[in-house]
Amino acid sequence: MSFLEDRVAIVTGAGRGIGREHALMLAAHGARVVVNDLGGSRDGTGSDAGPAQSVVDEIRAAGGEAVANRDDVSDFAAARRMIEQAVDEFGGLHAVVNNAGILRDRMLVNMEEAEWDAVIRVHLKGTFAPSRHAAAYWRERSKAGEPVDARIINTSSVSGIYGNAGQTNYGAAKMGIAAFTIIAARELGRYGVTVNAVAPGARTRMTEDLGTPSSEMSEEELAQRSPRWIAPIVTWLASTDSRDVTGRVFEASGRMLAVAEGWHRGPSVEPVDDPTKIGAVARELVKGARLNAGMDGTDMDGGLG
Repeated sequence: MSFLEDRVAIVTGAGRGIGREHALMLAAHGARVVVNDLGGSRDGTGSDAGPAQSVVDEIRAAGGEAVANRDDVSDFAAARRMIEQAVDEFGGLHAVVNNAGILRDRMLVNMEEAEWDAVIRVHLKGTFAPSRHAAAYWRERSKAGEPVDARIINTSSVSGIYGNAGQTNYGAAKMGIAAFTIIAARELGRYGVTVNAVAPGARTRMTEDLGTPSSEMSEEELAQRSPRWIAPIVTWLASTDSRDVTGRVFEASGRMLAVAEGWHRGPSVEPVDDPTKIGAVARELVKGARLNAGMDGTDMDGGLG
């Protein structure tokens, strides 16, 4: 039997990059896949039917089953149609991989309102909308007495969970997705649904002009940054084998697979009701607290640069 035989999955933003690798690997392991992609540019403008259909054609050429979907993930009604399409085409739904995203990087003092709104809409609402309709579908199945073994797999980012300058919009959305993941996991477990997230590290259209240019990287470095490294953890999370893991954020790249640990309460004292006396107390608390992580996930610089 294939690892994902009889499983139906939706992958958003699956026309290129990381999402494409997700869709291809899910299909290679037996899943029937709805390949969603609006086909827009990196900043979210425009549309093109080509990317989603190209991935569908590739899956079918390899003997798999897939259909294209070009709905806007941040459109609430369109997200519902996406869920309905999976059920109508393949008879059910078992996994939603929320991967669609855009970039409009800018330092905070220069960021335009539209740049903030667009990134929050695509990433954060674009995770909520498909998840909400899928969750309602699975709850109905559960309440009807049908067995449910379903998955929501979100896409966070080290930019969000650790913080990267120039990405207040993107990072806020990705941190929001991490929180969404934890809370949704607590809510949906009763219905047989797990919710996890992946913070990927890869060289794609979204990140190709960030950091060291590809022309200056060795073959080994380029291989480590391939988006193919993200798909294995997503494929496993979509399987029935992962049913005991929920509410977690995994870092995945060609360099490592790790679990990102969330906020925990640090040093504490009795409450202070005089603001003029808090300074010394607060400084002692900060002095005894673990530093915020830098972009490499360690206490290197407190994330302050």
